[in-house]
Amino acid sequence: MKMIGVIGAGNCNNEIYELAREVGVGIARMGAILVCGGLGGVMEGACRGACEAGGQTVGILPGPDRAHTNQYVTIPIVTDLGHARNILVVRSSDILVAISGGYGTLSEISIALKLGKPVIGLHTWPNMEGIHYVTTPEDAIDAIPSLCLRRKKAD
Repeated sequence: MKMIGVIGAGNCNNEIYELAREVGVGIARMGAILVCGGLGGVMEGACRGACEAGGQTVGILPGPDRAHTNQYVTIPIVTDLGHARNILVVRSSDILVAISGGYGTLSEISIALKLGKPVIGLHTWPNMEGIHYVTTPEDAIDAIPSLCLRRKKAD
C-alpha cells in the first residue's frame, strides 16, 4: 500500500486548508495511507479530507504526547524529536505533496529531493529544481501514480 506524505504549514488560511483537505480526499480514494506531521494547518486539512473519504492517516508528532495531534490522525506516532521528525515523515512516504509551508516544509522538501523521492508542489516554494509543480488538488492526485512509477524505474 502506498504511503503518501502531505507536508505544509502548521497554520494556514482557509483556502490552503481546503486545498489540503481535497488532497487528503484524493489520497484516501486512491487507497493510500496519508502520512504527515500530525499537527494543525495543512496537516489537519489533509487528514480531515482523508478521514472524510474513509482513509487512514499517520501523524508523526514532534513531541512526546499523542494528545497534541490533530483530531483526524488515526495512527499517532510520538517521537519527541522536534523538527528532526521531518526526516521520519519523508522516509515513511513513497511520494510527498508539499502544500504552501514555511521553513519546516522546505526542510522536508530538501530531504525528499536529496533522497530521490518525488515531490509534488501545490502553492509551495517556487522555482525549485526537482519539484513537480501543479495548480490544483486534482492535478496533484493525478500526478502521483506516474511519479511513483518513474521513481520505481530509477530504483
